[in-house]
Amino acid sequence: MKLFVEPMDAVLVEVSGDGRVRFENEDWKSPSLQERRAIIYAATNSIEELQELIEALQGPKSERVQR
Repeated sequence: MKLFVEPMDAVLVEVSGDGRVRFENEDWKSPSLQERRAIIYAATNSIEELQELIEALQGPKSERVQR
């Protein structure tokens, strides 16, 4: 996974099951509350952008192929 976290100017590359994170060129660490909020904000924005991409590529609902 790679997620650019703009407020931190950092790229998140891994998340462990216990909530620790690893940024590019850094060691594992437990993120502060502010860092967790920045990561969640970046992830939410990425999800929304990807959903818009999927919808644009699928075209209008009336043009989608029914399976």
